[in-house]
Amino acid sequence: KLRIEAAPTRHHRERATIVRVKATRVVVAVGVVCVPGRLLNAAAFVAKHRGRVAFRRNVRMASDAASALSKGTADAVPANAAALAAQGAFVRPASKVRSWIENEEYPAEPGRYHLWVAFNCPWCHRVVLARALLGLEASITMDVAFPTRTSEKDAKGRDGLWTFRPDGMDVPNGQRLAFPECTAESIFGFSTVAEIYDKYDVPQKSVPLLFDKKTQTLVNNESAEILRMFGEHAAALRGESSGTEKTLDLYPASHRAAIDEINAWVYHDINNGSYKAGFTTSQAHYEEAYATYFAALAKCDALLAKSTFLAATETVSEADVRLFPTLFRHDPVYYSRFKLCQSFLTAYPNVWRWMRTMYTQVPGVKTSSGASYLAHCKQGYFGRSGSTTVPVGPPRYPECYWEDEAAEASTTKSA
Repeated sequence: KLRIEAAPTRHHRERATIVRVKATRVVVAVGVVCVPGRLLNAAAFVAKHRGRVAFRRNVRMASDAASALSKGTADAVPANAAALAAQGAFVRPASKVRSWIENEEYPAEPGRYHLWVAFNCPWCHRVVLARALLGLEASITMDVAFPTRTSEKDAKGRDGLWTFRPDGMDVPNGQRLAFPECTAESIFGFSTVAEIYDKYDVPQKSVPLLFDKKTQTLVNNESAEILRMFGEHAAALRGESSGTEKTLDLYPASHRAAIDEINAWVYHDINNGSYKAGFTTSQAHYEEAYATYFAALAKCDALLAKSTFLAATETVSEADVRLFPTLFRHDPVYYSRFKLCQSFLTAYPNVWRWMRTMYTQVPGVKTSSGASYLAHCKQGYFGRSGSTTVPVGPPRYPECYWEDEAAEASTTKSA
């Protein structure tokens, strides 16, 4: 039985489709979130919106929805989310815009898609990293929000909004700050990401967000799914023929079971686990998340003792791309900001070696995860709450990952 949550908006209802999977009727729509949640009454939905239901999608959409549940493609919300939140635990809300590239509505074409991201957001980092690794930077346009979100409420009573400020802004610690990577919003000329969602009647405000410039519709705001789509359709998105050999396969068929398994626990224990420790108001939930996070780091270290990459693939895989943004932030940000202070990454020699491998042997990592990227992260995490002062150090991050590698290579050669 699938438990699904719908986004009941005009934009999404008009694109709804009813399909059958075995004996179960499932509603699949742009914006349906296939995660543990409330049961949607399909019969009531059809009765209310029968005139708007378009039978033009195929059964693959239902398969994609089920796959997101069973394989961990989507980062799921726990079934007891409300109870956990009431206890002070951090619970990440589900993404609501969930269409897929490569169907009759959203084919894989160069120059067609656009991203809205923020560099300090680790979920955006997955997508930005994949865009760089797969050679999609010229094919998929991108706007970058300012790392400090709003603290004052807007006309709708919302705060914490991502804004587009290419000229910078006065930040809470008294500085006037600008980042050269930050852009204006180039599609509609809006000043916030929330306004984009408002235009399509979607009650969210998160990034990353993928957009189809041709149909002028929102495609997806689940980072795990955007990452998967980019990997699957990189050649077509670059404008290459279908017979072109992939330059990089992030999800090789021979290792999919291992990648899926790793993705699941890395998300729960490390990616989202860091936020469970950092944003909870409960000491018990913090201590549980803390212990789980470092146990998972030890598990990563054990896996990396046996192979160069996390899922024992020949080249970097989706598992590595999903782990990297959190570990990139661990020493300079999460160690103090999220109180994940048991140890630095040097305590895990194989993880440390893997970080250096990512920087020195995987093209695209250094350009999308350099010192300027880290500056966005420190401003975003430290500059919005608490004292709002942003740490100057630690020194040589992230340069230590490639400088130490170069130094070791030079020493070995001399010897």
